[in-house]
Amino acid sequence: MIYPQPPWRLQGYALQTLQLLDVDLVRPLIPSEFEIISVWPGKTVGGVYLSSYEGGSVLEYHELIIAAGIVRYANKVGGWISHIYVDNANSVTGGREIWQLPKELAEFTWHKGGERGSGSKNYVSVRQGEQTLCQLSYEQPRFGWQLPLSGQVLSTMSPSITLFKGEFNSKVGIVSSQWQVPVESPFASLGLERPWLTFYLDSLHLVAGVPEVVGYREG
Repeated sequence: MIYPQPPWRLQGYALQTLQLLDVDLVRPLIPSEFEIISVWPGKTVGGVYLSSYEGGSVLEYHELIIAAGIVRYANKVGGWISHIYVDNANSVTGGREIWQLPKELAEFTWHKGGERGSGSKNYVSVRQGEQTLCQLSYEQPRFGWQLPLSGQVLSTMSPSITLFKGEFNSKVGIVSSQWQVPVESPFASLGLERPWLTFYLDSLHLVAGVPEVVGYREG
């Protein structure tokens, strides 16, 4: 497989949820070397990120990311991605080999129904073979704010532990959404169907930065 070297520059649009997740539920998905950061007794922050990277991106593909919490390792703090799916084989290989992310292939159906009030819903469905991973319907936001955003991610799929930064610039609006996660979905146990907030990221420009090795797993 051929994939671009980092950083990857991607553009398109996305949806991002934020919600409180039970630390006891996410602990089995996070290696023991990482401390889970609680923002409320027994709760960490996680969410779902669904994106469409289009023309002008180093690779064009759709992506589903499940963020299972915020973690700390060796005084470094970042989000922890427990599940990640794309529909581009080069993105799978690059994600695994560059950023140590557990990318898998999936199929995305993304329907944009039109502007708010048009009567036609926007929806996304993500499947892996015969299994539905999740479904989402949402409305376009009434308005948004152009914002620069950034965040760090800690990851590992080998003895090494890496940290990388994502930098975003996007028009951000709050939307109403309805999520469905079938009980057979690999991340159904996290309780992601009732997000606290859902954001629509329009005119999105994302830079996935060069990772750095910050440590090694025990054993």
